Amino acid sequence: MATNSDWAVEAHGLVKVFGENRAVDGVDLSVRAGTVYGVLGPNGAGKSTTISMLATLLRPDAGSATIFGHDVQREAQIVRQLIGVTAQFASVDEKLSATENLIIFSRLLGLSRSQARRKSAALLDEFGLTEAATRPLAKFSGGMRRRLDLAASLIAQPPLIFLDEPTTGLDPRTRSQMWDTIRRLVNEGSTVLLTTQYLEEADQLADRIAVIDTGRVVAEGTAEELKASVGESSLQLRLADGGDVDEARRVIRETLGVDAVISPEAGRITAPMADPDRVTDLFIRFRETGIRLSEMSVQKPTLDEVFLTLTGHGVDSDSVAAETIQKEEVHA
Repeated sequence: MATNSDWAVEAHGLVKVFGENRAVDGVDLSVRAGTVYGVLGPNGAGKSTTISMLATLLRPDAGSATIFGHDVQREAQIVRQLIGVTAQFASVDEKLSATENLIIFSRLLGLSRSQARRKSAALLDEFGLTEAATRPLAKFSGGMRRRLDLAASLIAQPPLIFLDEPTTGLDPRTRSQMWDTIRRLVNEGSTVLLTTQYLEEADQLADRIAVIDTGRVVAEGTAEELKASVGESSLQLRLADGGDVDEARRVIRETLGVDAVISPEAGRITAPMADPDRVTDLFIRFRETGIRLSEMSVQKPTLDEVFLTLTGHGVDSDSVAAETIQKEEVHA
């Protein structure tokens, strides 16, 4: 189906509430067609619930969203023809082989028998599953099942593809292959919206990134813009005595005018460094106050520092409860 908008996704004030939990609390997103858009956040941040609303699987409690200009609530049937969805949990049938799964999905999408066989063989080859094509899925590893589920979602190659944590459980080699596949899809005209907990994945793939935490978008921009928002570089310090952390944080705030982030690793501190010339002053203050360092380095910011600075915890934090999508809320 032809698309009629330069924007693949436009969402304004999306809200979803489960009981007393506001899983999504006013999310705004704008995804330009022909790009990769990353939604970065920990478990429980609201990423999957947002995807479910955009994909017409959950009805928003408030707000609105369009896919290529089509309203996700009023024009749900049209939207479903424009999207492909790979959720966090496999949708393949474990009683069938990989080839049988893909042929069934292909036939359901309208391909002829010969087209379905050719498409299935090509996808199995692309995802490194040819040798296991006839093997029962009960003997597949978790990573193999994930790859098959991703292959199934790409049969029709729709204009917009939602990938919800697409490389969770994959080994580094397969993850790199998946990144190449995502780049190929975009080069061939698709738009990809992916959620991820992997900072490197967002950095490598996404043209723009939304950082989401506790149901809200806390920052949005390119990877470089987000990194620049916490300083051109960061100061990495390890204290000789972990008991000096609070005092060191106070000295950093007074000297550099920034708040340091304390790593879970004892005695390790990261401080945004907007003015490198003042670092010498900081070391002098450390010596005056008796704070000793065992290591010091200066690094350009990573998305990890961005997330720590914006939210106060890491992207793999387990402090937020995992999302719960109630099945009775899902509509066909």
